[in-house]
Amino acid sequence: MPRLPWLDRIFLVAAEQHARRTLRRFLDEARSAQKTQQRILLEKLRRHAPSDFGRRHSLNRIHSPADLAAALPITDYEFFSPYIERLKNGETTALLGPSQRVLMFALTSGTTHAPKYIPVTTEFLAEYKRGWNCWGLRALLDHPGSFLRHIVQVSSPMDDQKTPSGIPCGAITGLMAATQKRLVRKYYTAPLAVAHIADSLAKYYTIMRLSIPHDVAFLIAANPATLLLLAQTANDHRESLIRDIHDGTLSSAFEIPAPVRSALQPRCIADPARAKLLDRLASQHGALRPRDYWNLAFLAHWTGGTMGLYRTRFPAWFGDVPVRDPGLLASEGRMSIPIDDNTAAGILDVSSHFFEFIPAEDYDSPSRRAVTIADVAPGREYFLVLTTSSGLFRYDIGDRVRVTGFFGEAPIVEFLSKGAHTSSLAGEKLTEHQVIAAMKQLNQSGGLSIENFVLAPHWAEPPAYKLYYESPLNDTTAPAVVAQHLDETLARINLEYASKRDSHRLGAVQPFPLPAGFLAKWDQALRRRQPGRAEQFKHVYLLSECGLDDAMLSELPIDAPSAPAGKGPSESQSPNPVVRQPG
Repeated sequence: MPRLPWLDRIFLVAAEQHARRTLRRFLDEARSAQKTQQRILLEKLRRHAPSDFGRRHSLNRIHSPADLAAALPITDYEFFSPYIERLKNGETTALLGPSQRVLMFALTSGTTHAPKYIPVTTEFLAEYKRGWNCWGLRALLDHPGSFLRHIVQVSSPMDDQKTPSGIPCGAITGLMAATQKRLVRKYYTAPLAVAHIADSLAKYYTIMRLSIPHDVAFLIAANPATLLLLAQTANDHRESLIRDIHDGTLSSAFEIPAPVRSALQPRCIADPARAKLLDRLASQHGALRPRDYWNLAFLAHWTGGTMGLYRTRFPAWFGDVPVRDPGLLASEGRMSIPIDDNTAAGILDVSSHFFEFIPAEDYDSPSRRAVTIADVAPGREYFLVLTTSSGLFRYDIGDRVRVTGFFGEAPIVEFLSKGAHTSSLAGEKLTEHQVIAAMKQLNQSGGLSIENFVLAPHWAEPPAYKLYYESPLNDTTAPAVVAQHLDETLARINLEYASKRDSHRLGAVQPFPLPAGFLAKWDQALRRRQPGRAEQFKHVYLLSECGLDDAMLSELPIDAPSAPAGKGPSESQSPNPVVRQPG
């Protein structure tokens, strides 16, 4: 490790001591999690009881989890949306107690057309940061030599828009980066200004242009596809990148706003020696790979659910490097803190939110109920329900988890999937409701009448969705046109889908027209797989797991459909680059 400035070495000692104190406190609270959870619940009740929401639901009379369950149903975003709309207009006490301040609204995809606006309060941010500090400090302690080395991280703007009262709305990653400790921010390779580069290719290139000259300890991005695209972008544009590092420039070939380019120029220091080394590595290996130009301590990205499918691509780019999952987190809060490498399982963040668990088998039941941490069992699957400092009480976040064990009294949970009727290949969190709404819009705007269809996630490079549909006899619309219009409509409805398409982490929808009656046979096969529940059966418009379509098609007595030659998009026709193996 390069020799650190003397002041940084002093800060390093203090940081290590702080790390151990923070971790010790969290682990102690996890060991006595039931007591911790009771305290956390009462704190949130006292904080928000004086709000309009709190008075309407008599939060001041709630003193236990049983009282909470009796007073409030399990809720969703629509339950709180009238209060959040008032918050957006500056009426803080609509949902929050006195002296509460809304720092921003974190934007995330809703289950319907409109995005969700999640209020981020001062207390919520403190809890969110404490969870990140516990995670980060434990990761650094577990990987000696990674303290005070450079970090490659990706964030988005916290102020994409503003509410009528002037409160910024955007990504919580932007707020986290802006409020990070100065000592940590000093070692970020990409400054805050990079978040304001809208073009994804330009953003990836800029991050790597600023990062490759440094001694990087680890890269972190929730979505593993982002890390792969960073590595691939540097390799695809290696001649330009090496030239920029040699000359101290930032290529004009990329769409970077002038104010951002001006802010970044002082960081674009000429480094002919580093450029010479990179040129030699590229010639020697036939590719420019992070495994060759960085000595990484670890990587940080999601590994649970479909995210684990990306792992086979990493060694070619990054080498045999351990992975620390950042944990289960969303705009609504952090839910787990992994403390070991190469696992998606983490300790429930019992110090930040009050948690309840809906047994997975009861999730769709009208009489579903939730239990507390005292009643969960290892090996069982549940959907998480949160009560947070943002004024959300008994909020069904839709995350399906498996309890893999316990740390003291705190469950260790592993993320499995997003919702019972949701698919997320690259973090897009696409819901069946959105898919149905998109097809309705497409039928209305395009003069189509497609009623029988299924959208299925497909693992490829990049991953994408397959559209199986029965086209009416009088419809002559080319399948490629149908797929393109659905793709565009999904992007308008789901901002995360749009982001993943724009950043090349998702490919275009692929059309698979079907003969009349095909999906009826599909449904019959599905019914046979659900004995005793035929009366409850509903046609599934969105499959939640890769391969379910292959399994069902293989059981049907007619030939499986395929995309018509010359009509459906192929990888070579897609505007999205394929994540290739280097070398």
